Amino acid sequence: MAVQLKLGEIAVDVVLKDIKNVHLSVHPPTGRVRIAAPERMNMDAIRLFAISKLGWIKDQQDNLLEQERETPREYLERESHYVWGKRYLLSVFEADEPPSVQLNHSRMVLKSRPSTDDAKRQAIVEEWYRDQVKVAAAELIAKWEPRIGVAVERFYVRRMKTRWGSCNSAARTIRLNTDLAKKPRECLEYIVVHEMIHILEPTHNERFQTLMNQFMPDWRHRRQVLNRLPVRHENWAY
Repeated sequence: MAVQLKLGEIAVDVVLKDIKNVHLSVHPPTGRVRIAAPERMNMDAIRLFAISKLGWIKDQQDNLLEQERETPREYLERESHYVWGKRYLLSVFEADEPPSVQLNHSRMVLKSRPSTDDAKRQAIVEEWYRDQVKVAAAELIAKWEPRIGVAVERFYVRRMKTRWGSCNSAARTIRLNTDLAKKPRECLEYIVVHEMIHILEPTHNERFQTLMNQFMPDWRHRRQVLNRLPVRHENWAY
C-alpha cells in the first residue's frame, strides 16, 4: 500500500510493508522523501515520526539541491560531455552515413547526417550512453551474481529523472539510469550491487546495510562520489 503525506511543502511517499521497523530515506537528485513503515502502523504515528525528522529531512534536501547541475547541452562544437567520469570536448561532423559516436583521445566525435537538428543529435548521444551502460552493466552483473548468490533475470537501461537505479525483487529485474555512463565506473558498480542486494532484501533496513558492508565495504564512499558529481540539468519536479 502506498500513500502520500504532506508536511507543509514537503511531500512524503509512504509505503506500508511487512517489515518490523520504520525506514526514512531522502533520494537524490531531487530530495524525494520516502518512508517504509510496518503494515500495522497507523498514519497518525507515521506523520508524527516524519515531523520529528523534519530537520534532518530539510538538511538532506538542502545538500542535494546544492549539488552542481550540468548546464543544458546544445550538442555544439567543443561542448563538454562526460564519459565514465572523464571530460571530453564534442566534435560534430556531418556525413551522409549512419550516425555514430566515438571517443578519440579527449574528443567525443559525433557523426550525423547533414541538417540533423539538436534534438536528433541529443537522441544519438543518449542512445550511445545507453549502450555504454548496457555493456558495462552486463559484465558487472556476471561478475557479482556468483559473489552475492543471486541471479538477475533481466536488466533495463533507460533515462530516469529521480533515481540512479531500481529493483523489482519479485521479478529479479533491475533498471539503471542512462546517465551512469557519465559517472566513474565505480559508481555504476555501486548501483548494480545495490540493486542486486535488493533481490535479497527489498528495503534499506539493517540487513540490507549489513549485506552491502559484506560485499562492498566502501559502498558509502562510492555513494558520496556519485551524489556529489554534477547531475543532468532538468526542470526537476519538487
